[in-house]
Amino acid sequence: MKNQLTSCSFVEITIFPDDSDCGDEQQRRAAATSSGSSSDQQRQQKRPAARRQATETRFQRLKVTSSVAQDQNSELKESEVDNWFRELESLGLGISDFVHKRDAIMEDKKLHIAMYPWFAMGHLTSYLHISNKLAERGHNISFILPTNTQTKFEPFNLHKHLITFIPITVPCVDGLPSGTETTTDVPFPLYPLLMTAMDLTEPAIEAIVRDIKPNIVFFDFTYWLPSLARKLGIKSIAFVTVSPATVGYLLSPERKLRDKFLTEADLLQPPQGFPPSKIKLRAHEARGLAAATVKDFGGLSFMERLLLCLTECDAIGFKTCREIEGAYCDCVESQFEKRVILAGPVLPEPPASVLEEEFETLFSSFKAKSLIFCALGSECVLKKDQFQELVLGFELTGLPFFAALKPPTGHDTIESALPEGFEERVKGRGFVHGGWVQQQLILKHPSVGCFVTHCGSGSLSEAMVNECQLVLLPNVGDQIINSRLMGEDLKVGVEVERGDEDGLFTRDGVCKAVKAVMDDDSEVGKDARQNHAKLREFLISPGLENSYVDGFVQELHSLV
Repeated sequence: MKNQLTSCSFVEITIFPDDSDCGDEQQRRAAATSSGSSSDQQRQQKRPAARRQATETRFQRLKVTSSVAQDQNSELKESEVDNWFRELESLGLGISDFVHKRDAIMEDKKLHIAMYPWFAMGHLTSYLHISNKLAERGHNISFILPTNTQTKFEPFNLHKHLITFIPITVPCVDGLPSGTETTTDVPFPLYPLLMTAMDLTEPAIEAIVRDIKPNIVFFDFTYWLPSLARKLGIKSIAFVTVSPATVGYLLSPERKLRDKFLTEADLLQPPQGFPPSKIKLRAHEARGLAAATVKDFGGLSFMERLLLCLTECDAIGFKTCREIEGAYCDCVESQFEKRVILAGPVLPEPPASVLEEEFETLFSSFKAKSLIFCALGSECVLKKDQFQELVLGFELTGLPFFAALKPPTGHDTIESALPEGFEERVKGRGFVHGGWVQQQLILKHPSVGCFVTHCGSGSLSEAMVNECQLVLLPNVGDQIINSRLMGEDLKVGVEVERGDEDGLFTRDGVCKAVKAVMDDDSEVGKDARQNHAKLREFLISPGLENSYVDGFVQELHSLV
């Protein structure tokens, strides 16, 4: 790897003016705001007594100052710094001139990254989050997304001068309703047709990429993008929105997925090389996932599509931390023989908006940390019996609740699917809402004490940096692995019990899980609250996210 100027701590320094007298009485201490090692702090406190020593020390400190090293991705070579500093010294110029010259040179080293995620709101949102983090560091982003969907994401583009939305028309496909752009526009059985439409954009994507000439392209489901990028001299990153644990468990090459169909029995056991873990599948989960591996997903099986993406790319990127999923990251890197690069938690930026007055008034009427908030994602549609068991479980708790759910299968409205007499019994304390809600703002509200989640990666990211306790109710695919990771490995939440064979949950199971995390005298709840608090403290610790994103950018630079 290149000899890079990087900073492990963020240090501000005070530089002697060139004409200063460096006597003991006039020496100045560096003003440090560092989270670095004690050795860094000791070096910070030592000041030479002679002018020549002061100049040399200034250069050494120059290499760790945040004013120079804040863009760790810039990959300043020490020899370059040395030459520039000597040149500036000979001209009698000060540190500000150095920084200005550095900034001008580094402008040429900024990356241009194209983004082309799967047309699902969760994937698009996750890609926009990492785009914002990269643009924050001065990198240019070309974000390709369906034409009419662009307006939905405009408010979340925090760097409009660096993140350019490039619209693309979703081609017509037989059976796909006219105007379809994302998975929210169609039911789950039609997702393969949307994938087919996305595959048909290959010529348009090639034309766009030829025109904008990015250094790197990020993708997830378009298996043909790596070969297209390679042809054009561009690197490709499979930026995966699911966890490394999910990839390592379900998609491991050790399972020989190209040689045979997976069975329920196969998936009940982790693959060879999977790290020791409490992640296990139940019979109904293994059965469902085995069936999903062979289902058509745009002309290929879903599993074959993902394997091509992961084996053909130049590197695999994840939104996670080594401290949380390090063993699973190493597993994926070893199994796929690909470099795995981590962007850290990539926490969503705090919303600029405020909670709508209607909901603010409602939630503020409840005691602090007393409200159950349930949201199962924009794509989860429960069957009527499970929908009713869920809301009846909330009723059984005796606690106030607010559930944002889609109408169940066979119903156009929430009201038509509610159990008989339910609305009257929970009037004033229980609410079932069928529309979109401001989830991030609701999770921050002081009244929310418990979050019942489907365990989508985006929802978990938002939940982990808030204080509400977690009840885990996974529905499909990676959500199941996420739930085991949260509930069994990290023990930060409690999963709702389901039947091992039929996969059904009951109102009693829902009530039991909620009470486990909400009751003060619950031992399980105490452990979950303590573990959640520790993980939250880690995720929001100063400098963590910046250090990960900066390291992520360094890895991108090394690829190009």
